[in-house]
Amino acid sequence: MLLLVGLGNPGPKHAQNRHNIGFLAVDEIVRRQGFGPWRARFQGQVSEGRMGGEKILVLKPETYMNESGRAVGEALRFFKLEPEEVFVFYDEIDLAPAKLRVKRGGGTAGHNGLRSLNAHIGPDFWRIRLGVGHPGRKELVHRHVLSDFSKAEWPAMEKLIDAVAAELPKLLAGDDGSFMSRVAHLTSPPKPKPAPKADKPEGGDGEAAERAAAQSKDTEAGHGL
Repeated sequence: MLLLVGLGNPGPKHAQNRHNIGFLAVDEIVRRQGFGPWRARFQGQVSEGRMGGEKILVLKPETYMNESGRAVGEALRFFKLEPEEVFVFYDEIDLAPAKLRVKRGGGTAGHNGLRSLNAHIGPDFWRIRLGVGHPGRKELVHRHVLSDFSKAEWPAMEKLIDAVAAELPKLLAGDDGSFMSRVAHLTSPPKPKPAPKADKPEGGDGEAAERAAAQSKDTEAGHGL
């Protein structure tokens, strides 16, 4: 069994916050993979399904971001899972918007949700870092992550969420490198088409100049100059 966790804050006012991209990602996973309906359990909302023969539990803690570890720890202990069987989706301000990185274990980088998880289950869970960008100054971070995605940002973020849900089987099968490369491919902007090259005169520029010079001489001779 594997546990997928989306981090965020409960309630409609937070639904489209940058801090809630973890919730948005697991919502799309549940929808795309046809998992069961959400129901209350483990101080949050859970959905169950199967992928590649593996039972999957998806959890959205409703303890608020700073206490996410309480809900995850409860589910972990109930199913007797190890931290490496937990995959956590969350916002990362140190990544450009719509970029993604995956790794197992590590520190918290000041993220309160990760700090709570580390305290309750240890650091060895999988981290799926979903880039939301940095506002530029430390004092603006709190307002930045608790603000909604702008209309200009949202299409790229939606593409990221779709790609994560579509390519998830690769990650859960242990191929995190292929997962990251496929998500990067699916979310990269299309390359501009090269401008069409202008047709050159037959024979090239040098031959055209020679013909023009010859014609000029013929004209001069015809007029007796």
